[in-house]
Amino acid sequence: MTNRIAFQGELGAYSHQACRDARPDMEALPCRTFEDAIEAVRSGEADLAMLPVENSTYGRVADIHSLLPHSGLHIIDEAFVRVHINLLAMPGTPLEKVEKAMSHTVLLGQCRSFLSEHGIKRLTGADTAGSARQVAEMGKPEIAALASELAGEIYGLDVLARHIEDQSNNTTRFLVMSPQANHAPRGDHGMITTFVFQVRNIPAALYKAMGGFATNGVNMTKLESYMVGGSFTATQFYADIEGHPDDPAVQRALDELDYFTENVEILGVYPRDPRRD
Repeated sequence: MTNRIAFQGELGAYSHQACRDARPDMEALPCRTFEDAIEAVRSGEADLAMLPVENSTYGRVADIHSLLPHSGLHIIDEAFVRVHINLLAMPGTPLEKVEKAMSHTVLLGQCRSFLSEHGIKRLTGADTAGSARQVAEMGKPEIAALASELAGEIYGLDVLARHIEDQSNNTTRFLVMSPQANHAPRGDHGMITTFVFQVRNIPAALYKAMGGFATNGVNMTKLESYMVGGSFTATQFYADIEGHPDDPAVQRALDELDYFTENVEILGVYPRDPRRD
């Protein structure tokens, strides 16, 4: 056991914040790509991976859904991080001195009102934590960064303004991935089962496959499709349902799903986080 949890990005990224919040006793291991974070777990360099799957403002994270089925890892938990954006600058810098703010293009677009109000120009950086690191390295008081407070703490920057995002409910959902599955019932708010499937090439196959969840009263909280193998006809579906595979209603729904699909693969069974509500 390494007691490490891998994430994509630099120290101070929102994924790093998710690691610190969900697994405070573990060392966070930064990785260049999502594939690198997955490989760190597969190789034994880390015990777990923290992967973002969707954002309440911008939807699903690109490529993640196609990576999960082939990762060899299993979902054992979910985590939610409220994306608070902060203006970070060199120590002692007054707000009126800042002329430009650097960050990932997505974050720059989420702080339009604040930046316009203070006449601050937007400067595109590679990512949020990387922008904070770069601002610290440049040492120019007129250039600030938009990032997490954790990034400011790590790179020695002052917080000039907190929570300046336009959207007050911007939240990112993460999945905690492990080499070993854990289907044991746990938590106080029920369970979530995540799976992928491909329907048979017959008329109304998806409609029929979904019928078992409706008739058995199983709540499906997510259903997304994406192409596989570069084909316009080979479509895979990613789904979250409330409940455990051993629950009688879920068992019946999955049995019916199996009848109309070519394959069903359970990616994880894990506690439901109340922050979903």
